[in-house]
Amino acid sequence: MKNIIMILLVAFSIAAYAQELITYEVPHEMLYTAHNDDFTVKVRVPDGEWQDLYEYNVQVDMDRVSDASMVYFDFSGKVDVWVKKNNGLVHKAEIRPRSYNIVPEINGNVMTFSLEQTRNISLEVNGDKLHSLHLFANPIRNDKPDIDDPDVIYFGPGVHRPGDLPGDVFHIPSGKTVYIDGGAVVLGKFMIDSARDVRIIGHGLVYQPERGVEIRHSHNVTVDGPIFINPDHYTIYGGGSTGLNIRNIKSFACKPWTDGIDLMSCSDVVVDGVFLRTSDDCIAIYGHRWDFYGNARNIQIKNSSLWADVAHPTNIGVHGNATAGGDTIENVVFSNIDILEHDEDTRIAQGCFGISAGDNNLVRSIKYENIRIEDFEEGMLLKFQVFYSEKYGHAAGRGIHDIILKDVQYNGNSANPSEIIGYSEDRNVKNILIEGLKINGQVVENATDGNIHIGEFTSDIVFKK
Repeated sequence: MKNIIMILLVAFSIAAYAQELITYEVPHEMLYTAHNDDFTVKVRVPDGEWQDLYEYNVQVDMDRVSDASMVYFDFSGKVDVWVKKNNGLVHKAEIRPRSYNIVPEINGNVMTFSLEQTRNISLEVNGDKLHSLHLFANPIRNDKPDIDDPDVIYFGPGVHRPGDLPGDVFHIPSGKTVYIDGGAVVLGKFMIDSARDVRIIGHGLVYQPERGVEIRHSHNVTVDGPIFINPDHYTIYGGGSTGLNIRNIKSFACKPWTDGIDLMSCSDVVVDGVFLRTSDDCIAIYGHRWDFYGNARNIQIKNSSLWADVAHPTNIGVHGNATAGGDTIENVVFSNIDILEHDEDTRIAQGCFGISAGDNNLVRSIKYENIRIEDFEEGMLLKFQVFYSEKYGHAAGRGIHDIILKDVQYNGNSANPSEIIGYSEDRNVKNILIEGLKINGQVVENATDGNIHIGEFTSDIVFKK
């Protein structure tokens, strides 16, 4: 009998844990200044009481700066979501990425759906992407450190400023763990310079900083969980660093040069489970730039959603140390990615998959696998070019070699012809494998089927089913 009781208690404990839901209060001083009233959002565990969420205002799309909405919470098990559109009727509603196959039920101006796993999604009503509701359903964190530990920097619920002047910086030394509580709003950027073994974790907000996190000449740095709202520049700025782990961050940007994650001369990097809606490149990987020197290699970007309101979802190779013969950018893998938007007016800067080898750089051993591209505003599926840009560089690249596209799907009709083009006989593009590429459900078996222009100084471009 005792064993049966213990089993029942364990089962009850597991069931209770499986239905856990954590929501966060907005700091009082931001209650009226940070809100967007387009939607009212509530969540609950099944059959539980509805809990109101605070709908933050986030700005998106530099071309047409617009006010969108964002909510977040933590859960395990299953959660029900209730969304009311406060202004106007709901004729249709869509949740993206489409690959998640989440279909909301519509009843008047109310939409409901359920989640059984953590998701970062956009709910778009009547086809309006500029004023959508972004919902970030985080996992429950079980790694909250001891806030009395001298190696812990704790940001509890409320607003935090590094100083009296806006744009000030939180300097984080080696060996520190920064924990940002889900109810915390941090006004300022985090600077990690010549440090090692640093963690910035938690589900709070980094709100309108100069940059989100700047990592310079450092090793073994983790950024896991925060939401970054409208920085003036990059969200994650990595330079001359190794051993970076960037996980489950979310970011919104609407200003010039507001890239998502830029890595300059960085190696041994994992980017996992991020949601980036930016007004410049979502992910950019370079060699030398500014005071960072060296090659870039062994980088994984996976399980993520990339939304480039301006420029590229992914961009590789533009900058390097041209005067010293260039850098090598190699062993980069993009896998299990949803690309939700690509909008770039300039043809030379287009491409959901952009490789622009300049500054004597050699770009090689790059793989794009299991990637879903939704219809976008303006751009190309891919642009692989060895080029010389007077605006951005000092020489043409050395080449683009050994590139694999495998199981990539594009559904839409907006793409310009893709381009693969070298610069000269000895600055060429070669060994490109395109396998299982599908456009609107049809397998691409050659360049014509894929609307791909293959230019000069290219060789060994192979298409496979």
